[in-house]
Amino acid sequence: MNALRPQIILFNAVIATQNPGQSMAQAVAVGQGQVLAAGANDDILHLAGTGTEKIDLDGRLVVPGFIDTHIHFYEWALNRQGVRLDDLTCLEDLLERVRQTANNRPPGQWIMGQGWNETDWTEPHMPTRDTLDRAAPDHPVLLWRCDLHLAAANSAALKLAGIDVGTPDPPEGRIEHDPAGEPTGILRELAINLVRQAVAPPDADQVIKAFEDATGALHRRGVTGIHDVRLMADKDGASAFQTFQNLDRDGRLALRSWVTLPGDRLDDIIGLGLRTGFGNDRLRVGHVKFFSDGGMGARTAWMIDPYLDAKCGMPLMDMATLAHDIGRADKAGLSVMVHAVGDRANRELITIFEALESHRARSGGSRPAIPHRIEHVQMIRREDADRLRNLHLALCVTPANMVLDINLIDSAVGQKGRWTYAFRRLMDTGVPVMFSSDCPVCDPDPLAGIHAAVTRQRVDGTPQDGWHPQNRVTAAEAIQAYTATPAAVHQALDLGVIAPGKKADLAVLSENLLTSQPSRIPHIRVDMTLFDGNIVYRRF
Repeated sequence: MNALRPQIILFNAVIATQNPGQSMAQAVAVGQGQVLAAGANDDILHLAGTGTEKIDLDGRLVVPGFIDTHIHFYEWALNRQGVRLDDLTCLEDLLERVRQTANNRPPGQWIMGQGWNETDWTEPHMPTRDTLDRAAPDHPVLLWRCDLHLAAANSAALKLAGIDVGTPDPPEGRIEHDPAGEPTGILRELAINLVRQAVAPPDADQVIKAFEDATGALHRRGVTGIHDVRLMADKDGASAFQTFQNLDRDGRLALRSWVTLPGDRLDDIIGLGLRTGFGNDRLRVGHVKFFSDGGMGARTAWMIDPYLDAKCGMPLMDMATLAHDIGRADKAGLSVMVHAVGDRANRELITIFEALESHRARSGGSRPAIPHRIEHVQMIRREDADRLRNLHLALCVTPANMVLDINLIDSAVGQKGRWTYAFRRLMDTGVPVMFSSDCPVCDPDPLAGIHAAVTRQRVDGTPQDGWHPQNRVTAAEAIQAYTATPAAVHQALDLGVIAPGKKADLAVLSENLLTSQPSRIPHIRVDMTLFDGNIVYRRF
């Protein structure tokens, strides 16, 4: 036992430690930002000093603080100030929300929002320039679909961006046009950035406030660690990284934060000598982010066979160029993460990593300490999943997004949907699988992700027997994918486990989801969160 007197003892709990040497405990002692001891109630309570706060958890479940391994934190933090669009049932609901927002803002002020999902509406009609013009003729409007791969803009926004009948598609993007050649307002992939660039960026104080507000929101969800991921052609990456650094410098960064770097700046990253993992226990340089394809909702995910209602999507990079860049990063000691949604994108990417492993074996090179990652792995054929077994990779998937995509995938690929969100099959390869929210695509609530992965159902219990239920995982596996697995993959050996000497980042859940009926998971709440040994959220 550590000689330090604990500041806090949590007792009368069910503690899922994620520690193979002691999988369960009743109590945990915390002090100086660390776990001092975990064990039986009497043994741990005996360590209390006169100043120790003893908290009876009355049978609640304690797990390591959740780590969201794929979150667009900068965008989410700022978009929380925008218009909420994820709770709509039809296009008219969206237009009415835009009208109400316009009525409360002076003409000319931007209206932005994110989260609409037409595939779950009563009639799957997307907003367009014309419909948005009727709702807000005097305001520029830009509204992202839930997957962030498609957005709708009105005439005022298109005009400010300089988009008209003669504007060519940008590389890796598409501007939709009507039969007369006029832009419809639908923008896919990097075409969205043409409008984003017309929006004045927030000042530094606004960004810091947004970060701190969003951090509090994550604490309420039991999240104590994030991997902040850059978007395509991200113009705000420097501002995001500077804000993380400023908060860390001032001792105000209350998240373990890995901040990814944009692949289109690879020359600069290598030239500066940056390495994945550089930093301290609160802020580290993350992976270098690349994109191999787009999203299924925008029909830009790259497929082996055509969609039922579209062609095969598209790669967002030439594969030879992507292979070259991954090789350069690997040689420079940089780990990469590559977005891959469609089955063709995943097949091509696995081939690239196989060739990299083969070259490394021939040349005698060493593997990176922190493995390369594939992000989403949304649709993958069985034979390609089996190829993962021989690769030094980690996989990052998003269970909550599966629930949003059930209708979309059924309509886009039909029964081939059995190859999508294949969590069970991916875990069975033995490759480390990490869970994430892809927020703001989904709410960054790990319990929502756990419920989706365990049941493969919506919160209302549909589909009744689960959607392609052969790919369910257990609650224990889901917790591990949010805690111990991402910590181990990223060599964060003081995180993800409740054991002496580990960081005291903990989440206390209102009931034991390990033994609760899966249908109960949506009703479980985070009752307390500790970060660095301090209680940062408490609801009892």
